[in-house]
Amino acid sequence: MKVAFASTDGVSVNEHFGRSGQFVVYDISDDGYRFIEIRKFSEGRDRAIEESKDTPEIHNDLVWDKVKALSDCKIIYMTEIGPPSAARLSQKGIMPLKVREGSLIEECLEKLYETIKTSPPPWLKKLLNKKEE
Repeated sequence: MKVAFASTDGVSVNEHFGRSGQFVVYDISDDGYRFIEIRKFSEGRDRAIEESKDTPEIHNDLVWDKVKALSDCKIIYMTEIGPPSAARLSQKGIMPLKVREGSLIEECLEKLYETIKTSPPPWLKKLLNKKEE
């Protein structure tokens, strides 16, 4: 199962979903987790999304493009996300997870891996079952 993290440095979760210029993608499985890639949307912050807020049609298209580009990820970690973007992720079967700014990606992965191995909550069981189908 692929998991993405909104991160400017590749080490910590430190960005808002919409503003994030890149996402660090990992694969997590019964055997552990491994780095896959960094998906870049822009250098630094995603200014196109920030600057399009006054033009809803363009803004919505840009957010949808980001959601589609991350649609193979089942969980996305970020520091903040607006309700419309969270709804778009949910429509694609992606769970948005807000964490404290500066949370280490490695620690998030360890916690998720332990949760999967020991007692996954219902929403996580559902995601894991979809992976097996």
